[in-house]
Amino acid sequence: EELPTDASPPLGNHVRFTHFVDANLYHCMLTGRSVTGILHLVNQTPFDWYSKKQAVPESATYGSEFVASRTCVDQALDIRITFRYLGVPIRIVSYMFGDNQSVVDSSAHPHAKLHKRHHALSFHRVRHCIAAGVIHYVHTPGKLNPADILSKHWTYNNVWLFIKSLLFWQGDTATLILDQTNNTKSNRQRTS
Repeated sequence: EELPTDASPPLGNHVRFTHFVDANLYHCMLTGRSVTGILHLVNQTPFDWYSKKQAVPESATYGSEFVASRTCVDQALDIRITFRYLGVPIRIVSYMFGDNQSVVDSSAHPHAKLHKRHHALSFHRVRHCIAAGVIHYVHTPGKLNPADILSKHWTYNNVWLFIKSLLFWQGDTATLILDQTNNTKSNRQRTS
């Protein structure tokens, strides 16, 4: 990750970025293209979202999920550099959650074998950021992935729990990291 040399010095509390990514294979019945859905959170607060058809139709979920992951990584790096230029201190690693276990696993292993050459660019972009320690890619079950709202057709009743938990978060999101650190320290003291 390129760090800006001409940015203002960071001030204030550190922020943590969380990204949820999903793809819906064969979303468009006319063209056969998939849809990418990405939700970006800053300290558990929705910051940005992205929902768009992919440029190339894919024949398997693996390819469309990797294209979505690469799009999410590109956007995450852009958000990180924007916050750095604004003088906001950020955590070293950003967390990215996806619901395709094979994409998460193969992007974590540097010697993963690819069967299609056009997936290589997406694979190497995601793999590079994971190896550099900028992104930590974690699997989450599809039922718990809020990016599903952006990539699939839903009714209000099916997505209200996701929307409610995102919009009506209770507590100060800037103190989440401090609360977790204090809880860890108090647990260590109890066990000692």
